[in-house]
Amino acid sequence: MTIDHTHDENKNLLKGLELSDSLRIIETLEELRVSGKVSDIPILIEMLHLSQDPEIKSRISSLFGNLKESDAIPLIIEAIQNQKYAPELKELVSSCWENGLNYSTYISLFIDLLIENELEVAFEAYTVIMNNEHKIDQAIIDKEVERLEKALPGVSETKRQLMLDVIDFLPSIGF
Repeated sequence: MTIDHTHDENKNLLKGLELSDSLRIIETLEELRVSGKVSDIPILIEMLHLSQDPEIKSRISSLFGNLKESDAIPLIIEAIQNQKYAPELKELVSSCWENGLNYSTYISLFIDLLIENELEVAFEAYTVIMNNEHKIDQAIIDKEVERLEKALPGVSETKRQLMLDVIDFLPSIGF
């Protein structure tokens, strides 16, 4: 997605998403991959939520996984935090590690997702955390390690192992 086309061109492109023809929608999604704008993300999130077509859902998830503009981060985070999009949570969280953008300021959110969600979403949050290459304030790291340690007794063995890995990893990114 880039930001180098006019508002009118973008409006015309987005009209392709309003059609009921799934092939035209897929074509439009491919055009957005090249010439889409960050401002298109809320529309795509809504489409991910409403569409029943697995191919369309897959294409939108792929688009999110290939985002390169840091302006997209708050939009993805907002959708992750919105209960309306709970059915798409796994796809939204996985896009965060796939696109490689810097989500380090949202480390507490990903810790929450790890602790509070079923294994599929927890694993995606774990992957976001473990792929973080940015330094985080040591006070935040200490607080998150403490939260993870408190949550350990009430989780499955698989989630427990993920959480222990994160507890071991977090000090390495503290400053």
